[in-house]
Amino acid sequence: MKIPGLMILIYSLSLVAVQAQNHQEINTDFIQLYKENAALSYISPRGELGAPGKFVINGRLTTTYMLLATEKLPIAFAVVPDFTVKVKEERSAAVRTPSFKLGGTLFVRLDRSVPDYKYASLTFTHHSNGQDGTALNPDGSINTNNGNFTTNYLTLAYHFGTDFNKHKNSGYYSLNHKAGLEWHKWFNYEKAMKDDYGFTRIIYNCSLRSYHPEKEDWRLNAEINYALNPMKEYELNAIKKRLNAELSFHYSFPFMNNAFLMMAAGYYGEDPYNIYYRDKYSYFRFGISSGILRGKK
Repeated sequence: MKIPGLMILIYSLSLVAVQAQNHQEINTDFIQLYKENAALSYISPRGELGAPGKFVINGRLTTTYMLLATEKLPIAFAVVPDFTVKVKEERSAAVRTPSFKLGGTLFVRLDRSVPDYKYASLTFTHHSNGQDGTALNPDGSINTNNGNFTTNYLTLAYHFGTDFNKHKNSGYYSLNHKAGLEWHKWFNYEKAMKDDYGFTRIIYNCSLRSYHPEKEDWRLNAEINYALNPMKEYELNAIKKRLNAELSFHYSFPFMNNAFLMMAAGYYGEDPYNIYYRDKYSYFRFGISSGILRGKK
């Protein structure tokens, strides 16, 4: 009787060890997924075509520093810097009020399957432009030369997606979603923005991606957000002011590594580039983009 009991004990311990190993592998895969789903950096000669001003070049640099990312936990934490600059087409080629974002994101895994994943994130972001002049000129217009811009906000989001056509040797696809809410009013902000800035926004992003066995070769991204908070001169249905939307395509040639050629078209009802938030315009953007992409396992 002792031998069967010992065998059962050994089997039970082995099962626990296998389950622990599986959990560790799942947590590790999700950490990679958090980084893959982060926003892309880009460089765009001539900037956003259609913007009120003309630019020599625009650039966005963002990455993800995973400070807490262990296979032993179903949660992770990252510091996320996100810096955007627009170099104006003028004699000094000045960067007018660069846009600085710095924040932290908490990720919580909600299931066990990476090919059919679900997770939540909570992000705190500080957004400012490094200026200390008055935000408004005496005539009430925006001081885009050295006007102060600052706001702080939380973004609560639900992420989900699925891989499909994985049985094909030639490659496969993934469809990825992010739905969330952005909220500013709990924190400090430039008071000049009080009546005409989108402090509460609903967010939806969608990304279709194509993978060959060894690399990600293209992405089609769609992003949309809409301001819901009261504004002095804009009703809730004032789409031209409240809507921001962008469709972008990113293609990586076989000889590229961790980089895409990029083209994008969109509309800003509220330019997210800090103190320029009153600008409304349609635009095109071309250039190169990069991020933390899926590659060889």
